[in-house]
Amino acid sequence: MIKHLLTLVVCLTFCLSAYAQDRLPPIPPEKMSDAQKKAAAEYMAARGPLSGPWNVLLRSPDLINRQRGVSDYVRFNSVLSPKLSEFVILITARHWAQPYVWNAHHPAALKGGLNPEIAKALAEGRRPHQMAEDEEIAYDFSVELQRNHSVSDATYARALAKFGERGIVDMIGLTGHYTTISMVLNTSRTGLPAGATPALTPFRW
Repeated sequence: MIKHLLTLVVCLTFCLSAYAQDRLPPIPPEKMSDAQKKAAAEYMAARGPLSGPWNVLLRSPDLINRQRGVSDYVRFNSVLSPKLSEFVILITARHWAQPYVWNAHHPAALKGGLNPEIAKALAEGRRPHQMAEDEEIAYDFSVELQRNHSVSDATYARALAKFGERGIVDMIGLTGHYTTISMVLNTSRTGLPAGATPALTPFRW
């Protein structure tokens, strides 16, 4: 019995270690292809040092800066307010149980005006209470889209009245971009920055 338990502990330890391993770590500059060096230089000229998902996306030099272009628009230039944009990002991070995205955007959401209690409820997998009207509409739209892969007529009508057609498309684009980023990070198993504490438990909706 003890032997079997020890074997199980060893197996679990190995599995957890393997799960925590970064599958696609940053590429050393000397190992980059010419195309990767060019893509990295373009990225750093626009945003600074590569980090997180961008280190992973550099494996596809033709993709990384195109994805950055989408990121620049949906984060900083859409018709949604910074608070709502960051809220939708957190909803997506929670759906994908993606701690890196949550860690990166939780401070920005609070700075943008999101109530910390709303973020706390979201992190715990609960529907937040006392959301403002625009927050509730964005929450229902984003959650329905990710859970059901569609949006009901009633939810669509509320979003249309509040955000207009462009706002709806921008919200879809934001959700889609951070779904991609979450899939990248969940596949690569990219760890949190040093000193960061995971805020999400690994469950789905």
